[in-house]
Amino acid sequence: MKSLTRQHRAIVGLEKRLRTLPDPRRRRGRRHSLVSVLLIAVCAVLAGARSYSAVGQWARHAPQEALARLGARAAGPFTLRQAPSTSTIRRVLLAVCPGGLADLLGRAPDEATTVAVDGNSARGSRTDTAPAAHLLAAVTGTGQTVTQLRVPDRNRP
Repeated sequence: MKSLTRQHRAIVGLEKRLRTLPDPRRRRGRRHSLVSVLLIAVCAVLAGARSYSAVGQWARHAPQEALARLGARAAGPFTLRQAPSTSTIRRVLLAVCPGGLADLLGRAPDEATTVAVDGNSARGSRTDTAPAAHLLAAVTGTGQTVTQLRVPDRNRP
C-alpha cells in the first residue's frame, strides 16, 4: 500500500480514516466489518491488552453498549452484539498492511523539528510458516507516528 496523501491524513476521526482502508478479506464468510474489528482491537490495546488473546478476551467481555458504538454486528432474536472471535481479530490484524494503518493514523511532520527512525519486530506476528513482521517507524519528537512500513526480514541477506 502506498503512503497516503495529505488529503487522507486530513480526514478527521479515526472511524472515517479506517473506512478508507481496503478490506483484504474475501467477501464470502465475512461476519464483521473491517472497521469494527479494527476499532475493537484499538480499544482493547488502549485498555491494556498486549496480545491477540488479550484483545479477544477484552472483546468477549466488552459491554453491549461499547460493542454497539464500535459497530459490532447484532444477531439473534434479542439483537445482541457479537464481538469477533480472537482468531478473526488476529487474521484481520495480520492481513491489514502495517504501513498503511500507521500511515492512516499518523501525522504529517510539517511542524516537527526532529524525526526519529526505529525498527522492531511486531510482537505476535510470527506464525509457523512465516517469520515475524519487521517494521520501520518514523516518529516525531513529541511521540506522534509519522509513518511505518514493513521491511524485509532482518536475518535475510
